[in-house]
Amino acid sequence: MTIDTKFIDQFINVTSKAALASSYLVGKKDKIAADKAAVDSMRSELNKINIQGEIVIGEGELDEAPMLYIGEKLGTNNGPEFDIAVDPLEGTNFAANNLPGALSVIAISEKNNLFKAPETYMEKISARVSEKNVIDLDFTVKQNIYNLSDYLNKSPENLTACILDRPRHKEIIDELNKLKVNLKLITDGDVSGALLVTEEKYNVDIFLGTGGGPEGVLAAAALDAFNCNFQGRFLFKTEKDKARAKKMGINDLRKKYELNEIVTGDSIFCATGITSGDLVAGIEIQGNDFFSETLVTHKSSGLKKVIKLKQNL
Repeated sequence: MTIDTKFIDQFINVTSKAALASSYLVGKKDKIAADKAAVDSMRSELNKINIQGEIVIGEGELDEAPMLYIGEKLGTNNGPEFDIAVDPLEGTNFAANNLPGALSVIAISEKNNLFKAPETYMEKISARVSEKNVIDLDFTVKQNIYNLSDYLNKSPENLTACILDRPRHKEIIDELNKLKVNLKLITDGDVSGALLVTEEKYNVDIFLGTGGGPEGVLAAAALDAFNCNFQGRFLFKTEKDKARAKKMGINDLRKKYELNEIVTGDSIFCATGITSGDLVAGIEIQGNDFFSETLVTHKSSGLKKVIKLKQNL
């Protein structure tokens, strides 16, 4: 089964309107308000689409999120059944402080085809590699770099690794420095970080480290269309996390998930820029119009490009 291409424009509209709503709060030092604006807009626009949608990755569970919570039903309740993963404002700090790279993100698949990821950390690795056993979460950093170096026919010092700049990554960063790999350290936004491996123009060869589990699933939806490699492994630290995982049907808590286990079947992914970053430009308002850029993928039609739109305010 494939998702009808008519939905592409409808989901671009969802993320571009959410990005616009959030853009009014860029630089206002209030990440909660910027996030709420994106959430409210995204929910309102999703409810206009003729689908039977269910949030599988959202703002949290019902007790922590009044809207776009996991399990919330959206759409007009007519039309196809879709799983929906959302990050209405990825990079809340970027938006609050007017820094590059804030995005509004959504991924959809047919029902039961998108992994229901708990709100927990996930070890991740992604690269522009179509073969198995080149990069792997079970390999050492050194082995991954040497394998990738051979695969891409580049020396390690000509490779660039993207990683969140966090104390927890000190050992990985030290090892990459020892191997003379170039580093692109990011402070936030690990959906976009993982997507920088998709095309050579971004000059990133590998993304690795630990970030949010839900963001891992969102990134996987786009990476799937680019024929890139991605693996993720959830990290369940507390008993509460473990119990929630079991409730969601995850029995093997140390399982390493391949891309085709995270996203099965067809999918659409949209990421609209709120502030300009590596992937897309941010919202620009001119008179009565606004301009947006959205990275869109639709697996079955092979669509993967940045779409620029001019819309009325």
